[in-house]
Amino acid sequence: MSDVHDTQHSGGRRRARITRRGRLLLAAGAVLVVGVVLLLVLLPGDERAARTEKLTLPEGWRASQAYAAVDKALRVAPGTTEKAAKRAAAARNPAKRLRLPAEAKGNPEGYLYPATYPVDENTTPRSLLSFMVNTARQKYAADGLPPTARPGGLSAYETVVAASVVQAEADTPQDMGKVARVIRNRLDKGMPLQMDSTLNYGLGRSTLNTSHADTRTDSPYNTYRHKGLPPTPIGNPGQDATRAAVSPPKGDWLYFVTVRPGDTRFTADYEEHRDNVREFNEDRKGSG
Repeated sequence: MSDVHDTQHSGGRRRARITRRGRLLLAAGAVLVVGVVLLLVLLPGDERAARTEKLTLPEGWRASQAYAAVDKALRVAPGTTEKAAKRAAAARNPAKRLRLPAEAKGNPEGYLYPATYPVDENTTPRSLLSFMVNTARQKYAADGLPPTARPGGLSAYETVVAASVVQAEADTPQDMGKVARVIRNRLDKGMPLQMDSTLNYGLGRSTLNTSHADTRTDSPYNTYRHKGLPPTPIGNPGQDATRAAVSPPKGDWLYFVTVRPGDTRFTADYEEHRDNVREFNEDRKGSG
């Protein structure tokens, strides 16, 4: 028996009349559709939508920290992202390498730009690293990073190296500018940078305690022992540090020390600097 009967006529045309059984079937179908829609909307872990999360890299993080964060965000085994970076560096096909300057020699340190990145089910360590490097290139260009070395100046890569040191040594935009000027002044005078941050990077640590023995460490990142910039960036600088390295303010500063948080002192006089260092040491003893 059919559920739709042609039993009524109006104006010479037939009108379909739905039987009681047909109405019940339609109502049941509507309830079923609504139930499925609600189930899809309310079910946790809805498989219809891709997993979308965010990964934030703070300013100054080292590549090792970024690798670990990517591993965690993508839920892959520790070390997976670092291996992906090394594979990209060794790739014979240029299309499979990260878009780094030749001076970087495949090392993305300094080019894993501090920002917030989307992460979904299709994200891979390689794709996320590429996203970070491309973001760095765009941001650095926008901040005035020179594409080539300026006469008597630094190349783009050297500027990123300097910016990474600035990021590690200063906390405020104003101090970053002064630290960048100290770096330029020391380079111009052929003086070693003598930065604890570069030494710490070479030793794989982060500390305020630097001993005389540390300063004799045979490492290319020991800027007490070796003149010039360290061979690579020592972290991934943010916008303020990059702008400071690109255009440091004028000044004759050659020395600086953060006596206490919020109190960084810059000077061109060595004796004054020694007094500041002495105060720093005394302050640390008093607080320790």
